[in-house]
Amino acid sequence: MADDSKKLWDGRFTEATDAFVEAFTASVTFDHVLAPYDILASIAHATMLEKSGIITSNEFKQMKSGLEEIAAEIEGGDFEWSISLEDVHMNIEQALTVRIGDIGKTLHTGRSRNDQVATDIRLYLRDQIDKISDKIRQLQSGILSLAQDHTETIMPGLTHMQVAQPIVLGHHLMAWFEMIERDYHRLADCRKRVNILPLGAAALAGTSFPIDRQFTAELLGFDGITDNSLDAVSDRDFVIEFTAAASLLMMHLSRWSEELIIWASPQFGYIELPDRFCTGSSIMPQKKNPDVPELVRGKSGRVFGSLISLLTVMKGQPLAYNRDNQEDKEPVFDTVTTVLACLTAFADLIPAIIPRKDNMRNAALKGYATATDLADYLVRKGLAFRDAHEVVGKLVSQGIDCGKDLSELSLQALQSGSSLIESDVFKVLTLEGSVNARNHPGGTAPGQVANAIQAARARITESTVNG
Repeated sequence: MADDSKKLWDGRFTEATDAFVEAFTASVTFDHVLAPYDILASIAHATMLEKSGIITSNEFKQMKSGLEEIAAEIEGGDFEWSISLEDVHMNIEQALTVRIGDIGKTLHTGRSRNDQVATDIRLYLRDQIDKISDKIRQLQSGILSLAQDHTETIMPGLTHMQVAQPIVLGHHLMAWFEMIERDYHRLADCRKRVNILPLGAAALAGTSFPIDRQFTAELLGFDGITDNSLDAVSDRDFVIEFTAAASLLMMHLSRWSEELIIWASPQFGYIELPDRFCTGSSIMPQKKNPDVPELVRGKSGRVFGSLISLLTVMKGQPLAYNRDNQEDKEPVFDTVTTVLACLTAFADLIPAIIPRKDNMRNAALKGYATATDLADYLVRKGLAFRDAHEVVGKLVSQGIDCGKDLSELSLQALQSGSSLIESDVFKVLTLEGSVNARNHPGGTAPGQVANAIQAARARITESTVNG
């Protein structure tokens, strides 16, 4: 076994690294996550070196075979990681050299750890964006299924947490769909900037070897290569951009969580969450706590924190690479883990929600939800909207005084506000009349909601077919 204590840069130094400094600067305890991507990139790099005549065919075969053996050992949990070798890259390179001898050392020809790690993290992030995007589509399918069942289930739409106008539950759920649809496209756009190959930038200035960067990019499925070697090794914009997109996604999930928690409370009673997504109390036997949405709401803070951490790590760095960049990995790894876990939880939870239709309808009957419909009615009768607004406001006050909804007031009482009001007004003041009146694209009319669901399904299908 080769001496792990010997550093690849030992030639410059006259004393051994302090034990604490060695542990403090090591990253292998967390960057081993990049191992599959490091090996993938190394095999592609070796393939390019052979094609370019920098190594022989025999050397390439030994490198490739050795790297594949190491990959299998890592996957099987049998690989021994060494902190003294600092990071995932040197652990793999050292293991390769042990297996195939000095030929293993030539693998690093034409590259540096600077462009190597930048490549690995791009490969990792590209893969994770694809996984997150797939999970978003799964969650959206669940939203559409639930919305389809409730295109006519009336509930109150709220502003300022007060009853505003009647809507249907399917319409509310489709608002969630649209929020996360933007997240899907933000990630897809972010992926374009992730999928650029930095390998070949070497330490910061490129390499004197006749490498073929475009060939390596094609082998690894990158869309292109970086145009500037300084920027290539020091750029972490793509990591920050991903974490920013993830923060927006988690903000949306946190808003949904807040609504689910409120809706499931006895004070609202709009929905019931299945027992398998809840827990009880250690002292209060009646409790059924909405732990899943509460945790998702809380975990948004982890992702927001990661974004701030990454911005702070990068904000003071001069070109090119600095060791600060070692601090980019844990925040992005944690962000990926957190986002995938929250999406998985919601993909299972959302379709299992049990709406309480009667409670929703009764809530919509409170708070004078059809007041705007009455104002619109008066406008159609020829009254200016501001005057109609005042008339209806006074009628609402009258209803509050006698404890009646607008639909419960007599025609005579309604006409005390305006002589324009006739017996046909009661069709306007029903919940069904209110939602059906919003019959335009984007509106809450059941037919429009059904159309929106159909269009959304088509979008999902198209994106799945087109990859």
